[in-house]
This record gives sequence, structure tokens and C-alpha cells, in this order.
Amino acid sequence: LKVNDHSGSPFEIGAVVVWNIEDSAKAVFEVQDVDGFVRIQSEAALRTLASRFPYEPHAVGEISLRSHPDEIAEKLRGEIQDRVGKAGVHVGEARISHLAYAQEIAQAMLRRQQAIAIIAARQKIVEGAVSMVDMALKGLAAQGIVTLDEKQKAEMVGNLLVILCADRDAHPMVNVGNAH
Repeated sequence: LKVNDHSGSPFEIGAVVVWNIEDSAKAVFEVQDVDGFVRIQSEAALRTLASRFPYEPHAVGEISLRSHPDEIAEKLRGEIQDRVGKAGVHVGEARISHLAYAQEIAQAMLRRQQAIAIIAARQKIVEGAVSMVDMALKGLAAQGIVTLDEKQKAEMVGNLLVILCADRDAHPMVNVGNAH
């Protein structure tokens, strides 16, 4: 089933619905074809649910189709039950079985996911680098190895951050003094 999420992004979704007839009289007299009725109402409920939530969370803790499968499954089950209850049908379980970006936006969304992962990784690298630089400065001062003025500290911090945060291995250059 191809639908749009809360944000308008197209994606494919499918669900498995487990149901049984609880009231056979209602099932016979309220609808002509119980199987078809449940199928149509399940699809309608799935479309409604998909349009109420984003595919992926945009904020921490936000309920989305992908991040909260149990909550979404229960909402889907309830939505279907509301629709088919009048036909004497009980929905035991309803769960999303397929969830994927639509083909026309899959590449763009993959790049977005990769960018988010890269940013998160870089944040961790920077946090670690800042911690290492802080330890280095404190260690040098505590052990009395060298006394640095503010300008020298700033230069050291800059050099260490560049080395620790770089994508490539460092190629150190040693300054041996002026050539004059």
C-alpha cells in the first residue's frame, strides 16, 4: 500500500491483521462479505494511521511509525476494531509487516539517514577530542612538564583538535626554528 505520512513523505506500508468472528449473526446480517469488509476496513484504518504519524521521528521521543512499533500496532488494532466491530468481528492483533520509503524518495532518505549518522559520529569525535585536549592541558600543568601562556595553549588546542577530529591520519611537521 503506498501512502503519505504525517509529513507528506510517500512510503509503502503493509500490515498483518488477525481477526475472528465473535457474533456470527452480525457477520451475516450486517455485511455481505466479511472477509472483504475486514480487508477494506483494515486498509482504510492503515491509511488513516499512516497519515497521522511521521515515518521517522523528527524530535526525541516523538512517536513514529518506525520507532514505536508496539504503540503503533495497538493504535492500528484499535482503529480496525472500531471499524469492524459492528460486523461482529474481533481484532486480536494488527501489526505493521512492511514499512519502506517509496522508491521515488528512497535515495534521498538514505542520504538523509547517512548525514544524520555522520553528524552524530562527528559530535562524538568532537566530544572525545575536547576531553582529550582538556586532559592533556591539565596533565601538562599538573606534572609541571611545560608552562604555556594563553596563546600557546590556544595554538596547542587548535592543533590537537585538528589532529583528533580529522578524517585522515595526521602528518606532523616539526618546526626547527627560523632559517635566517
